[in-house]
Amino acid sequence: QVHLVESGGGLVQAGGSLRLSCAASGRTFSKYAVGWFRLAPGKEREFVAAYRWSDGITYYADSVKGRFTISRDNAKNTAALQMNSLKPEDTAVYYCAADLWGLGSTDWAAYDYWGQGTQVTISS
Repeated sequence: QVHLVESGGGLVQAGGSLRLSCAASGRTFSKYAVGWFRLAPGKEREFVAAYRWSDGITYYADSVKGRFTISRDNAKNTAALQMNSLKPEDTAVYYCAADLWGLGSTDWAAYDYWGQGTQVTISS
């Protein structure tokens, strides 16, 4: 069992930055893939970024590529999502997720554990 807790959300103006953190406890986090997803009102859950543990390859949604960066610190059992040049359309609840198989899928159904989410609101 892995317990994930996100933090770092908030309200910022367009063009600003936020750094989301995901703290893991329970089973060893280092061999899991980590993903970030978001859910905006009236929309479906959307893939944002993923980090594959085996080779460190990262994936990003086209909508955030070049603006967001996913990272992880296995020694501290944490992951992070650095978000720059934020836009109003980035407004959503952001979720951290862990994939037991370590593949780093863009499909939310592939993830085994989820955090409770953190609200990110970008004002125009």
